[in-house]
Amino acid sequence: MDLDLAIRNGTIVDGTGAAPFQGDVGIKGDRIVTIGDVDGRATREIDATDRIVTPGFVDMHTHFDAQVGWDPKLTSSCWHGVTSVVIGNCGVTFAPVKAEDREYLAEMMESVEDIPARSILSGLPWTWETYGEYLDALELLPKGMNMGGFVGHCAVRYHAMGERSLSLEPGDPPNADDMAAMCALVDEAMAAGALGLSTSRTLRHHVPDGRYVPGTWADTDELVALAEVLGARGRGVIECSPRFDGNGDAEPRVESELAWMRAVASASHRPVTFNLSQSREQGHHYRLAMQMAAQASDEGLCIRPQTTGKSIGVVFTLAGTTPFDRMGAWRELRGKPAGEKLAAIRDPEQRARLALDAANEWDGMDGLFLVLGDPSVRLDNDPANSLASLARARGTTPVEVWLDACLKTGGRAAVQWPLLNQQVDAIEEMLTDPSVLIGLADGGAHVGQIIDASQPTYLLSYWVRERKTLSIETAVRKLTSETASFIGLDGRGVLAEGAFADVNVIDWDELALELPEYVHDFPHGAGRLIQRGRGYDATIVNGRVALEHGEHTEVYAGMVLRSGPDLRGT
Repeated sequence: MDLDLAIRNGTIVDGTGAAPFQGDVGIKGDRIVTIGDVDGRATREIDATDRIVTPGFVDMHTHFDAQVGWDPKLTSSCWHGVTSVVIGNCGVTFAPVKAEDREYLAEMMESVEDIPARSILSGLPWTWETYGEYLDALELLPKGMNMGGFVGHCAVRYHAMGERSLSLEPGDPPNADDMAAMCALVDEAMAAGALGLSTSRTLRHHVPDGRYVPGTWADTDELVALAEVLGARGRGVIECSPRFDGNGDAEPRVESELAWMRAVASASHRPVTFNLSQSREQGHHYRLAMQMAAQASDEGLCIRPQTTGKSIGVVFTLAGTTPFDRMGAWRELRGKPAGEKLAAIRDPEQRARLALDAANEWDGMDGLFLVLGDPSVRLDNDPANSLASLARARGTTPVEVWLDACLKTGGRAAVQWPLLNQQVDAIEEMLTDPSVLIGLADGGAHVGQIIDASQPTYLLSYWVRERKTLSIETAVRKLTSETASFIGLDGRGVLAEGAFADVNVIDWDELALELPEYVHDFPHGAGRLIQRGRGYDATIVNGRVALEHGEHTEVYAGMVLRSGPDLRGT
């Protein structure tokens, strides 16, 4: 057999959860054609001796809807072995859209996901109105990985109802004509290949004028009606950012949110997934959510939480913002290049001013954690590593700890302020619960504040290699076939004959995160955080090598992922 690519002598972790085994992978075109002992010649050979060979990772929760317009590599996810992504999460999408509403949807995305509207408007072609036309436009863009998407409830509701779709509190439900229009829009999207429907109910998501995004207060009847469109076609997933946040105990909100999810899953016979994370202010609500999801599963309903193996929160860097920027001499440096800030820190007189102006800043510093890259980045929120703890241990102040770290790392040190998934033991509970999916990496979103697209590298290097909480075959399954099958991506997430040739070749001992960086590479010079990974010898997308040793090959072999044929009548 003549092959285009052969990966030889690797330890194969095939994505199914089966034990690793030694073997080769033979690829022709965009498919894997043989696994095991691969005979014959190949146009290109990759020696995977002492390497782990896995399927490409499938990230079911991203917001690359805009970034693909100017960054076809889809950084930072491409640096962490991701080969397929799902966009359109949390109800916010750019289709369906009327021509006069494009700016509004861009501003909504900025308000919810911290992606600059100016970049969005100039970085995308905006040649569509329907969701199908949007997918067709996506087909024409170069893509470094595979992309599929949910149609967003926010866009659907605003298209059908305009200003009436928005409110500060529960308002009048849509009328019969509104519902007919929304169902028709969702049906058009599903017919065109949308992977499902997403919605947002959290009180954290607002439009620019402060009102909650469309759909926040949708009642169960509305959500059931939209989900039944998916049920009629026999395909698609309902994804939700739930309303677990608010005042008072979180448990009643968990019960209320899971109630409508049960109604949706029961009426549509389609899977439901919702964002789940831990925070101290909400107590143990995440345990109740997992328990109720498991109960639904026992009754034949598919309701599954999704979480991430990392803390979710703000990352401070010298090039971006720091915890002290509102104070005196620090305020004077805001917006200046990192090199200029570092020069100020190195100057004895200016450093003294910076230290003095923030010397009394101790409030909250027990919740801010220093992140260094020597020998690798750690994100486990060790209390001994907070700015306050380090200051007490050294007999100095939190700001002096930060100044010393900046000098030691040439300005590359970071500070993490975890807002969600604050406790490592809680993350472990969620990761090991069989109902919980791996998601919430949020690639392409919250670009100036959060950098969680590195989730696959962290899951493998920390939770598997270091803590041994998960076996490698379990973790890889969670990153590949489990997410792919849940979303309905046939032929993705496994190394098997006939599957699409999305593959990672990983140097296990070298696998690690690098320090986050703040760069200005979005349209109009807008800034964002990026984070690279180490240890990826090669990432292959649809049979073509897309990255080698962390560098992109400028090969853009990604496809648009569309949901399969209708199952009505079968």
